[in-house]
Amino acid sequence: KIEKVGAAHDFFIHNAGGDTALKIGQDRSVTMPAQPAFQANVGSTVNNLSTSGTTTIAFDTQVFDQNSDYNTNGTFTAPVTGKYQLNISLRLENIDSAANYYQISIITSNRNYRYIFDPDFGQDNAYFSPSISILADMDASDTAHVIISQNGGTAQTDIHPEAYFSGYLAC
Repeated sequence: KIEKVGAAHDFFIHNAGGDTALKIGQDRSVTMPAQPAFQANVGSTVNNLSTSGTTTIAFDTQVFDQNSDYNTNGTFTAPVTGKYQLNISLRLENIDSAANYYQISIITSNRNYRYIFDPDFGQDNAYFSPSISILADMDASDTAHVIISQNGGTAQTDIHPEAYFSGYLAC
């Protein structure tokens, strides 16, 4: 159903249930309230990352979750097939220069996207902020989540609550 509202001539397209699927404003803005989009951060500091194996990062504090496709255990589920812009930004603290490497990954059902770094900065770093941004091909019901692994060194590295995971359906 297409509806023109008021003298301002805003146009709305509604789905069969009467919900607004698309709004075109007189200022030519286009908004889609059911378009998948989310952002979440780590609710409290994750202390002393393991030096063997991987840690799934639970971005457990939602900033927003348009269309309810993100859950607070850190997993986004694609509601439709498309290309999704996925982003992570971590704030690592107490980075151990004796570790062999750190690897951060966005794990999706189709493929994995990785960022790896050697922390040998000559001393333990107080903080470091690696990030990944990727346009990922996802099918309906595919999932995405974030993991980190530290290889070697001491279990001293923390993830600060200013770590974010976000995404949206691009096309």
